[in-house]
Amino acid sequence: MNVLVVNAGSSSLKYQLIDTVTEDVKCKGICERIGIEGSLIEHKINGEKIVKNYDMPNHSVAMKIVVDTLCDPEIGCIKDVSEIEAIGHRVVHGGPYFFESCLVTPEVIEKLKLCYDFAPLHTPAHLMGIEGCTAVMPDVKQVLVFDTAFHQTMPQKAYFYPLSYDMYENYKIRRYGAHGTSHRFVSGIMNEILAKKGVTGDTKIITCHIGNGSSISAVRGGKVIDTSMGFTPLEGVEMGTRCGSIDPAIVPYMMEKKNWTSSEVASYMNKKCGFLGITGMSDSRDLETAVENGPSDPNYERAELATSILFYQIKKYIGSYTAAMGGLDAIVFTAGLGENNPRLREVVCSDMEFFGVEINKELNAKTLRQSDIVKLSTENSKVDVYLIPTNEELVIAKDTEAIVSAL
Repeated sequence: MNVLVVNAGSSSLKYQLIDTVTEDVKCKGICERIGIEGSLIEHKINGEKIVKNYDMPNHSVAMKIVVDTLCDPEIGCIKDVSEIEAIGHRVVHGGPYFFESCLVTPEVIEKLKLCYDFAPLHTPAHLMGIEGCTAVMPDVKQVLVFDTAFHQTMPQKAYFYPLSYDMYENYKIRRYGAHGTSHRFVSGIMNEILAKKGVTGDTKIITCHIGNGSSISAVRGGKVIDTSMGFTPLEGVEMGTRCGSIDPAIVPYMMEKKNWTSSEVASYMNKKCGFLGITGMSDSRDLETAVENGPSDPNYERAELATSILFYQIKKYIGSYTAAMGGLDAIVFTAGLGENNPRLREVVCSDMEFFGVEINKELNAKTLRQSDIVKLSTENSKVDVYLIPTNEELVIAKDTEAIVSAL
């Protein structure tokens, strides 16, 4: 089945056309600056990148441009829009309403609108993406795949915050997690690898999705029992611009000292902290360059501090989740930093021999910017350590195929 995977942002629209039988990506791209002057489409096919400027006042126009590009005789990958058999949407937050992928219906749309408060930056964009697809391809079935869905197996003791119970009852405040499609994909691959070794059933895996946004999950027997992100994607480890978990009392303290409103302090913690707040740089590659340059680099000291905070936090999560699961079979690194930062993986896994973790440092050092699954642990390691490139779009496409095929 040819599935068009859509990831709509407030002013962007990412897309991939995936053949779910071969799992090939026929072509992909992104529309940027939707509703803003200078909008464009960046389209990639067969290793070639084509950039074209178009006027894109809204997501419906952007989607029309995407479809026209897909069908273009010179740079497209299909002859006609009828070859698009289904559309799968990435949705960041399903709130307390969606626990699995589902077909788009008028009732589902109304329920999705209730998720505004849980992801105010993302939910309106998702709806615009759905509306854009409906306008251009009204007869094509659409499916929603939620980042939060995979985490709904957490027990109450893991997702419940010890606030007054009415906060949960009235406002649905609880841990929801994020990056669920990524954790689901890599943990599924890891379970297949363990099964070949005869390790099945109650497997214990920690998946580390580390990028500009990062989350860590404990997956036992194929189901999440805990995850680092919480009510929103702000909780957890330090990130590119997000602070991660802090003492909640810091929030009113900062508001008082800086005379900030609640929206101002929320914007600060989401957009001006993490790597950016400590170093003035949010791109981890810039931080790694500064660290590699050593003390002669003016950014060295703070880059070393920012990266060491993240590495330390990841190690702590691995330790706590190992205790929570009563053991550990495998650690998986994935996403931008997890896949492409050897120093991160080495530091996180160092001094973990007492846990049975031992990585091949030489192999790890040269493993980056590649698309293969790589075993990083030594033969003597009791715990498998793997780099597994994530593929959230394939998960979305497969879920979409399954739901549409069953109709």
